[in-house]
Amino acid sequence: MKVALVLGAGGVTGGAFHAGVLAALHDELGWDARRADVVIGTSAGSMAGAALRAGLSPRDLYARATGRPLSVEGARLVRSMPPPPSHFPLRREVRARAGRRPAAAANLGRMALSRASIGAMAAALLPRGEIPIADLAAGFDPLFRDAWPRDPLWVCAVRLTDGRRVVFGREGHPKAPVAQAVASSCAIPGYFSPVAIDGVDHVDGGVHSPTNLDLVAGLGYDLVVVSSPMSIAGRGIRVAADTALRRACRAFLDREAIAVRRRGTPVVAFQPTPDDASVMGVNAMDPSRRSEVARRIYDSTKQRLARADMGERLRALQVTSG
Repeated sequence: MKVALVLGAGGVTGGAFHAGVLAALHDELGWDARRADVVIGTSAGSMAGAALRAGLSPRDLYARATGRPLSVEGARLVRSMPPPPSHFPLRREVRARAGRRPAAAANLGRMALSRASIGAMAAALLPRGEIPIADLAAGFDPLFRDAWPRDPLWVCAVRLTDGRRVVFGREGHPKAPVAQAVASSCAIPGYFSPVAIDGVDHVDGGVHSPTNLDLVAGLGYDLVVVSSPMSIAGRGIRVAADTALRRACRAFLDREAIAVRRRGTPVVAFQPTPDDASVMGVNAMDPSRRSEVARRIYDSTKQRLARADMGERLRALQVTSG
């Protein structure tokens, strides 16, 4: 069975979401996400994906998110990584530092010609972020050096010169060290500084798509597992400041999932429930919520996996866990 794992954008709470989902899949189904045939990571998902490809287990991802002791191997792997951030500057601090310089407005014409996404064009008009992001990903340097993981890892970013998506690690796309690729994938426009790779600025891959699920369409996988922190499950009414954004991300995910399913591959997507989203809050960059979110999503995912209808849909995972 060939399984693709897609880890979407979502900031600090998104990383905690991934930890909860993957730990629950491990504990309930015996599936170790490190066995995925391809891992596609966007923004927070690129951090989680790179950690998996470095050898960090789902249980250790969860332990790190919740402040619990890691395994001996997990502790060895994270020794080179900086501790998870305890603070990010407020938006007003960022605005004061960034000023009014647009990131890449001069490239708007080129973006239009290249049919760049609306998100990429919006990113070009935002003030250039000044908060450095490279330090957050630098811990991957000692783990990978200049080598790319043996097992496929695709890291999604957006090139500011023309607004096109770049998939580091995929054949035919530009090359970069893992740490640089991850940093570029996490560079939220207007907040973090763009990451220059070969002299070209790159920003968050979520500008193109919150998950970039469409990359697996037609590639012959038996199952795609998606962890999508930015969307929301269900169609019920929810009154919150982030509802419109979450519904837009849900619509994006639905369109991409339909395209993948039409090419013959089942998709199972894990998204926050309205109650999960309330625990995650509206500030995705709030480190104080990391542990609570990871625990909440772990429990929520276990409850979903207990439903009778999930058995058939996740048969491929149970086969690969044997």
